Amino acid sequence: MGMSLQKGGRGYLAEINVTPFVDVMLVLLIIFMVTAPMLTQGVDVDLPKTRSVRTLPAGSDHLVLTVNKDGGLFLDEYNVPFEDLQQHLMNLVVNQKKQLFLRADKEVPYGVVVKVMGEIKSVGIEKLGIVAESSETNVPGKEKKPN
Repeated sequence: MGMSLQKGGRGYLAEINVTPFVDVMLVLLIIFMVTAPMLTQGVDVDLPKTRSVRTLPAGSDHLVLTVNKDGGLFLDEYNVPFEDLQQHLMNLVVNQKKQLFLRADKEVPYGVVVKVMGEIKSVGIEKLGIVAESSETNVPGKEKKPN
């Protein structure tokens, strides 16, 4: 158990039983492995497709502003009313010197996207990344010739 007598009965030897510790750690590891993918899900949008796409940088030095097909605005996964967008961008992007990326559903009218981009520009954000999906289809007029 926790302590046992040494040879000859001269004293106690303290031993730590690590089996319960390992059991608890394995359970916690499984819980984190199951819940981690759920935490990274954001707002569901159907992104437009383009040929040249780079992945978003990893880390917490950027924020993503999402416009869903209903016109709702989400800064990362938090809903932001359009009236409060400038204040949130000032506090979370400009003051913390983070990079901003814009994700807009392909069904959002162009005017709404331009209006949002105008709000972003009015806050003083000069560099804005646009998020899109990679397309597997060819551009019309530039079909690949079979080998």
